Amino acid sequence: MKKIVSLIVNSIAIFITANLLPGIRLSNFRNALGVALALGLINTFVRPFLLILTFPLTILTLGLSTLFVSAFCVMLASWIVPGFFVNDSFSALVFAVVVAIFNTLISLFIKKGQ
Repeated sequence: MKKIVSLIVNSIAIFITANLLPGIRLSNFRNALGVALALGLINTFVRPFLLILTFPLTILTLGLSTLFVSAFCVMLASWIVPGFFVNDSFSALVFAVVVAIFNTLISLFIKKGQ
């Protein structure tokens, strides 16, 4: 049940962020659910390998390169999910940061309510 709530909350954050940012297009909320599911799977299976591969760069940039790994994961999700389009890598970077902030704030409110 907790995973379903997390998926729906993440979908809402993705839908709101996609409507706010000019470089991101999302056709409907159903696609936001698909993006949330795709990003969840990408963050579970692909992102750890990318973080291992970029570990020396992460040390050199003091962790800043993890933002680019997150942007790449968003671009990968845009290639997988139909109806979700990212114009450029900068839009993917901003999208990843804003969705992370939204998810953090929403998670704080959900935990406070319990």
